[in-house]
Amino acid sequence: MNKQPARLGKVFGSGPVGLSISLVLFFIASWLNKQINPPPLSNNQSLLNLIFIISILMTLAVIVWSVKSLPASERGNKLCVTGAFKYVRHPLYAAFLSIFDFGLAIYLNSYIFILWAVLLHPICHYVVRYEERLMIDIFGEAYLDYQKKTGRFFPRLRCPNIFVKNRPL
Repeated sequence: MNKQPARLGKVFGSGPVGLSISLVLFFIASWLNKQINPPPLSNNQSLLNLIFIISILMTLAVIVWSVKSLPASERGNKLCVTGAFKYVRHPLYAAFLSIFDFGLAIYLNSYIFILWAVLLHPICHYVVRYEERLMIDIFGEAYLDYQKKTGRFFPRLRCPNIFVKNRPL
């Protein structure tokens, strides 16, 4: 029996839950940062600004690539394994988790915010499991095969095995 997620669930997936958790943890990190007042990461504000601008541009590029690869109208209706989805199963989440959040943490110039960005990864791995179960219900074995080949938030690194015996050169 295939479960079909609600229309908004297809479009937004686990995003609203992940965003809510991220914001709560961000406010906790802000409070902790004021209480602890750790030393800055850098005294070069121009460098911090540049890193943040680059992270914003990279995040926007991945968002556009992701939306072009799988428009919102097709989410949950089509298993996309091309474009951005060829490399990661959740490119939108990956853009924010791996690029934007770290750019913001560096811009905010505090080890506390770096810790915030790092802590979001295992939390989001947990949160996105609900969305992945829905995709398994909808796409079955095809999604399970896709999971084996593609990383959740980071591309899977594959290197050819050059040490295979009896392989013709």
